[in-house]
Amino acid sequence: MAWLIGIDVGGTFTDFYARDEESGDVRLFKHPSTPDNPEQAILDGLGAMCADHGIATADIARISHGTTVATNTLIQRKGAAVALITTQGFRDLLEIGRQTRPHMYDMQLDHPAPLVPRERRFEVAERMTADGSAETPMTDDALSHAVEQALAAGAEACAVCLLFAYINDEHERRIGEALTARDPKLPVSLSSDVQPEFREYERFSTTVLNAYLQPVVSRYLAALGERIGEDVPGATVGIYQSSGGLMSIDQARRYPVRTALSGPAAGAVGASHAGRLAGRGDFITLDMGGTSADVALVRDYDAGTSFERDVAGFPVRLPMVDINTVGAGGGSIAWFDRDGLMKVGPASAGADPGPACYGKGGDAATVTDANLVLGRLSTGGLIGGRMRLDAAAARLVLAPAAERLGYPVERTALGVIGIVVANMVRAIRAVSVERGHDPRDYALMPFGGAGPLHAGDVARSLGMSEIIVPLSPGILCAEGLIVSDLKESFVKTVRLKLVPSSRDDIAGAVAELAVRAAAWFDQEDVAPDAQSLTITLDLRYVGQNYELPVTLDAAAASDIEPVRRQFFEAHQRFYGFHNPDDPVELINVRMTARGAMRELDSVRAEPTSAAAPSPVGRRPVWFDNDAALDTPVYDRAAFRPGDTLVGPAIVEQFDSTTVVHPNDLVRVDDAGNLIITVTP
Repeated sequence: MAWLIGIDVGGTFTDFYARDEESGDVRLFKHPSTPDNPEQAILDGLGAMCADHGIATADIARISHGTTVATNTLIQRKGAAVALITTQGFRDLLEIGRQTRPHMYDMQLDHPAPLVPRERRFEVAERMTADGSAETPMTDDALSHAVEQALAAGAEACAVCLLFAYINDEHERRIGEALTARDPKLPVSLSSDVQPEFREYERFSTTVLNAYLQPVVSRYLAALGERIGEDVPGATVGIYQSSGGLMSIDQARRYPVRTALSGPAAGAVGASHAGRLAGRGDFITLDMGGTSADVALVRDYDAGTSFERDVAGFPVRLPMVDINTVGAGGGSIAWFDRDGLMKVGPASAGADPGPACYGKGGDAATVTDANLVLGRLSTGGLIGGRMRLDAAAARLVLAPAAERLGYPVERTALGVIGIVVANMVRAIRAVSVERGHDPRDYALMPFGGAGPLHAGDVARSLGMSEIIVPLSPGILCAEGLIVSDLKESFVKTVRLKLVPSSRDDIAGAVAELAVRAAAWFDQEDVAPDAQSLTITLDLRYVGQNYELPVTLDAAAASDIEPVRRQFFEAHQRFYGFHNPDDPVELINVRMTARGAMRELDSVRAEPTSAAAPSPVGRRPVWFDNDAALDTPVYDRAAFRPGDTLVGPAIVEQFDSTTVVHPNDLVRVDDAGNLIITVTP
């Protein structure tokens, strides 16, 4: 046996997906998260899963881990004390930024305070120009002075961000070497390493974030790697990154900012895998957990990549799976604003104490409490009955809101569900309608522990006619971890006109990146037949501020006319127009190197049927304000491909619960997915 294990750490549960690479056997497991010490839940859960399912640790070949440590560190601002060394005259760039408002309609809302206070930002007398030449060479005295200042500040990490270092990194290298020579244990982040590309503010911000995270994430990964090495000595460990691929622990310790959206990215990749098995290439994902909901629009099995976004209010210039996040989860708290209106989220009860129905002392009404009151969740509990739910406690915490509104508790609970659904609908519209995509042309794929609970309401609000519930929706992020490839991204800024005379320059940039990719393949021991390269060109019309990415095979990157046509198509799709006569310029050449893992086929080899499965029980469930309906409850483990049923129904399984609304039609496809046809 050779077990592959994906471990996704969420705000409420840590999920485990284990698959035997040889036989295809699958084992699922959930363990309560320990937010203050996330590796504890990983190690305890791994041990419990192996004991429960009879998995020998000697048979574990690979562990893939999606981590929230970087995200939580940024949100809570609990990172390292960072010193910044920058070009003389650019000390205040982090505060000046782009001089944009964080919110168009809120004049009081400010950008978050810089992670490096002014007294820990130091200037060095040097200046590179846009052609890479040293207008002001950096003397040994200037270098020594800047290094002395940074070390005297008592910083736990240092970011080095010099002007035009993405073109010529000589000065940054010298500073980095001097810092390391003086203090070998000091984590140093060079902008020319972290993200060597055009736009100094975003490059500086990303580098500072990396330095801010390095000590915290490095300690976590070092401790985790050591413990896993002791408990599972034969396993290789991969850390998931925001771009949708795995990297080594050492790489993650050097570049922790790449893990900022680790878990959500794994969910999008897992969803693409499930979509292939279902034969659906175009769908919108709804990953709803205990704290938040992540949505992505998938076209032709690809969630797309964004190269610039904010994380916890700070701009990050790195490739990331294109995901929109909203504070809407099972633990989201219902509360009343100053205007007297009820709101839901973004504050969450988390894992401890969690919703009131968990019986851990929670005293705030949450989405999970509302679902329990409405009969959509069973008092038998979560994760196979290991966590029982207290319906009386749920009613008790909803009672004050019901009294304030003058409604019965059930109607109040429906209101809580309606608000959290509206929050998720807005997030989906942001990735679909606001980008020119009609959600009615897509299926909805819900996953996460709470996604299938709310999919019917979300689909109806958007006019969507089909819902695809994967085989193991509550563990899909963990499954996405083991179906992912090794992945590394490289970038080179080459600002030039997209004209035939630029062909050699583009080919030279591609060749330079290919050399770096080859070195990475060797470092990661990727077999030649598992290697692949893709190129993305950042293009814009001359005079525009922002670029559009055009992805193509490496061999076609310097073929000018086809690239221009692809840019025109992208511009037409995003902006509704294009002008083939306007000049186009290239800003960045990006290369993505992939080391393909073994292809996993999740289709279940089971006999098909055309029968309606038998319910395992019945209970009253509220779908609207009229009355509760006597609703059959099904055990999904008993479903077989070809089974059909008509709602209302509740489909329970180890990792999630699916709510089927009245008159909706459910069919089980050959891969075990629930295909739900939504009635108008």
